[in-house]
Amino acid sequence: MRKWLRQLEKDLESPIEVRRFGSGWFSGLFGLVLAVSGLCLVVSLRWPDLASMPELAALRAVPWFRGLVHAVLIAAYALALLSLMLRPRKAIGATALVVVIAATLLGGANVQPHETRDWGIFFGVDFFVINLVMIGLMFAPVERMFPHRRGQRLFRPEWGEDLFYYLVSSMLIQLTTFLALGPSTLVMAATGGFGEFRAAVAGQPWLLQFVEVLIVTDLAQYWFHRAFHRIPFLWGFHAVHHSAKSMDWLAGARMHFVEIVALRGLTSLPLLTLGFSPSVMQAYVGFVFIYATIVHANLRGDFNLLGRFVVTPRFHHWHHGIDDIAVDKNFAIHFPLLDRLFGTYHFPKSEWPSGYGVPESVPRGYAAQLLYPFRRKG
Repeated sequence: MRKWLRQLEKDLESPIEVRRFGSGWFSGLFGLVLAVSGLCLVVSLRWPDLASMPELAALRAVPWFRGLVHAVLIAAYALALLSLMLRPRKAIGATALVVVIAATLLGGANVQPHETRDWGIFFGVDFFVINLVMIGLMFAPVERMFPHRRGQRLFRPEWGEDLFYYLVSSMLIQLTTFLALGPSTLVMAATGGFGEFRAAVAGQPWLLQFVEVLIVTDLAQYWFHRAFHRIPFLWGFHAVHHSAKSMDWLAGARMHFVEIVALRGLTSLPLLTLGFSPSVMQAYVGFVFIYATIVHANLRGDFNLLGRFVVTPRFHHWHHGIDDIAVDKNFAIHFPLLDRLFGTYHFPKSEWPSGYGVPESVPRGYAAQLLYPFRRKG
């Protein structure tokens, strides 16, 4: 199995000269993406109580959803066969074909729900597929057209680790949400007398609430972010995020589980306890998800003027820079004004960092990085 995975990884990382159109590389890649997506959707249909988000139940119930799953599986099957015929290396096409067959054996688009015990837990398999397909289709082509670092490939070093982080954060969405909302639940229970204040906040115009949410959460996250840089034990968790040596749309997913829970808990605390409207909070969650992907992306554009007022990719890339001058700079999530006020601003005109990463040796692999903060010395 490991040998097969190594062959697949090697094939995906093939040099550009052997993955031209007509080589079978692109058909294999898209076949593999569609095959994995189809398998995940079939799993979510077969075990809806265990493998899917309740919020997506309405999507699975629409008449065309199963037709879409069927079309995805057929397209994956056709592309896998095309790759096998065109490409001397068979790892991508063969893997896509095996995944499609597995999805078909589970029942394909006509699969019926399989009873499971009501454990009260679920894993966001469908959430992972929707996120990956939507964000990947949105950012991967844009990075190819407008790259800051030319020649940086989609399957750059450590891409597998970051993709696995993406999978884990999507699959464990219920657990992270439960843990993150714990502090807010306690505060809400202890501050029942602030009902009138919360009603006044929720009664404000929707756009004003959204701007207030951006300001409040940015202020909270600035100090959270700065603490994870300045306190040695907390830095062990944040070093995992900074260990990425390449910046692209996938790099932002590399976050330690503890930091994810702490960050989401800190963000939800003011949103819930101050009484902002649910629609405003939902819009903010969607906005910040896309925004975080943008600022980590491999996108060119100096934005010298805009970057003085809102966080841009170049501004945040300096935060990840390996250069000495970039250490402990640019903590703001949305508004660089906070870094200006608190002395952590660095945004030299039209300059980019020379590289990314951390000087310490953060280990490779999800399991090793999960344990790293507890084993780290110094």
